[in-house]
Amino acid sequence: MSVSMLSTFVKPMHPEGRKFVAIFAGITLVLFLLWEPLGWIGVGLTVWCYYFFRDPDRVTPTREGLMVSPADGVVSLLEPAVPPVELGLGDQPMMRISVFMSVFNCHVNRLPAAGRISKVAYRPGKFFNAALDKASSDNERNGLAVTLPDGRQYGVVQIAGLVARRILCWSKEGQSLMSGERFGLIRFGSRLDIYLPEGVTPLVCIGQTMCAGETVIADLDGTEPQRQGGVR
Repeated sequence: MSVSMLSTFVKPMHPEGRKFVAIFAGITLVLFLLWEPLGWIGVGLTVWCYYFFRDPDRVTPTREGLMVSPADGVVSLLEPAVPPVELGLGDQPMMRISVFMSVFNCHVNRLPAAGRISKVAYRPGKFFNAALDKASSDNERNGLAVTLPDGRQYGVVQIAGLVARRILCWSKEGQSLMSGERFGLIRFGSRLDIYLPEGVTPLVCIGQTMCAGETVIADLDGTEPQRQGGVR
């Protein structure tokens, strides 16, 4: 399969974004009628809106046991934490990887590892900056508990951010998904938390850039020690 120059820059848009792009485009036309410089600002914002809702195809590693990032963004937290109680994953800390998404990241979310969704739980809450630690417990969120083929479980939680006001999850309890398969979307800035099964070591570092469905975050069957990294 060849990659064209056009496909490098022009990405498909998720259907959720169509109405927003249409609204931005309509406002832009009005701005042009009022004052041309304002119209060009509207053009820039409309392009940004399309870019925000982009939904590119991703090449997911298929080796058994690999877990991939559920979101584009940057690893902001990496520490043991008790998963949200509504997921039913117990009260013991699990290794948590937090991926913070800015308003410039692709916001389509993908399943880290193939399995059956055993629980989908939504919880209303506040809208603190998603980069803060307290966002995991205080912010509006939607969580999935996923059962792996070997019976182990992990969790992935969509967390609303400072400007995010809508969490979308179109996957249902009992549904089986493949690794890297799309399961939801968050509008306008947010965060994803991944709770790894017991004994699984993260293969990412704080500050590392993630690509949803492609960047390997852990190996369910591996013995590699936790990676160390630093900004260069």
